[in-house]
Amino acid sequence: MKILITGASGFIGTNLLQSMIEKGFGVINVDINSPQNDKHFPFWKKVDITDYASLKEVVTVFDPDYIVHLAARTDLNGKTLLDYSANTIGVTNILQISKECTNLKKMIITSSMLVCYAGYYPKSQTDYAPTTMYGESKVITEKSVWENPPVCDWAIIRPTSMWGEWFRAPYRSFFDMVLSQKYFHIGDKGCTKTYGYIGNAIYQIESILFTPTKCLDNKIFYIGDHPTTDIEVWANEIANEVHLKIRRAPFAFIKGLALIGDCLNWLGITFPMTSFRLKNMTTNNIMDLTNTNEIAPNSPYTRIEGIQRTISWMQRSRIK
Repeated sequence: MKILITGASGFIGTNLLQSMIEKGFGVINVDINSPQNDKHFPFWKKVDITDYASLKEVVTVFDPDYIVHLAARTDLNGKTLLDYSANTIGVTNILQISKECTNLKKMIITSSMLVCYAGYYPKSQTDYAPTTMYGESKVITEKSVWENPPVCDWAIIRPTSMWGEWFRAPYRSFFDMVLSQKYFHIGDKGCTKTYGYIGNAIYQIESILFTPTKCLDNKIFYIGDHPTTDIEVWANEIANEVHLKIRRAPFAFIKGLALIGDCLNWLGITFPMTSFRLKNMTTNNIMDLTNTNEIAPNSPYTRIEGIQRTISWMQRSRIK
């Protein structure tokens, strides 16, 4: 069985590629960026997914049985949709090329929960409410699939707030802040969200990939953990693993830091707290995992196990 993953040098892709390798599947990583995991270099094909001819050559020669399209620009710093051409042009290219794959059985296209702003609960599969250029680009991604669907079975996944081994900002920063005692509980402004540990996310993605999803009324699958998580509980659990206690700071103080962060970011200087991030950390955002749980009901890891595995990986990666 041959599986092609675009963007397998990224966070989710690195973990998915490793899982597929361990299961003995024939795999290939199509990505413009080199792998994070040195052991993945033999599986890497350096390709810009906006380059139709180069992408077509690699995909058609490999002739996959399954495609997982993860490749995308995922930061929120873009100013226009042109900054997210990897998302808008990339999906158009892979959709068109997939029609020439003679053995293709299933295709997963990755979107994002940010097709709707935090706290907005969509009324249908095509109800969108983005507030960022990144979110807009993922709306275009989804519309491209609906308007020009693969000839094989397909599904769209919307990862939630993902964390775990091989992660980067923002949740790598969150762990770093908790573990270095730079994180404070924000007054009485905690929130509950759908987060997702990467080990469980890979189980969900693989379950969706290998399970028929032909019903057009059930094509959208949020990727995340159930039940939802209170951010204070989660932060305390992380701190408890290294015997730390988290302090609490007034909301006004954190708001001031966020405004400073806004100014620094405007100057091109990275700062861990901004108004956008503060709002994200104090707004409930609970996703409907019904479709996902029906296909993938038995997540392999508890939140505590995920935290332990993540901290262990962070410690090993620092040693390297």
